[in-house]
Amino acid sequence: MRTGSRERVHDITQECADFARESGEDGLLHVFVPHATAGIAVIELGSGSDDDLLAALGDLLPADDRWRHAHGSRGHGRSHVMPALIPPYATVPVLGGRLALGTWQSVAVIDLNVDNPNRRVRLSFLSN
Repeated sequence: MRTGSRERVHDITQECADFARESGEDGLLHVFVPHATAGIAVIELGSGSDDDLLAALGDLLPADDRWRHAHGSRGHGRSHVMPALIPPYATVPVLGGRLALGTWQSVAVIDLNVDNPNRRVRLSFLSN
């Protein structure tokens, strides 16, 4: 996927649902981003939640010169710390080929790294 050149919360719920639907079974969908500077979150999206999450991460991990990991754009080191707070994986229950998310839950890639606009997401399914 292409996340672009700005901090981003990228909704991948539909892609996850499509993948799970192919199974038609009960099981677990595992979502993983093989990147040191991105994470996966199960979160309510829209209604300002996306911006609230990015603002909270900005407060916790400011884009300034404090970071020892200091290549790339200003504050790039914080992107390498973020996966300790928002891990690069999530596991979602699947029932009858459908994601068993709550009413307002979505699956999203969280990406603060403005230096790398391209991301891969790996989906795997473990049936019961």
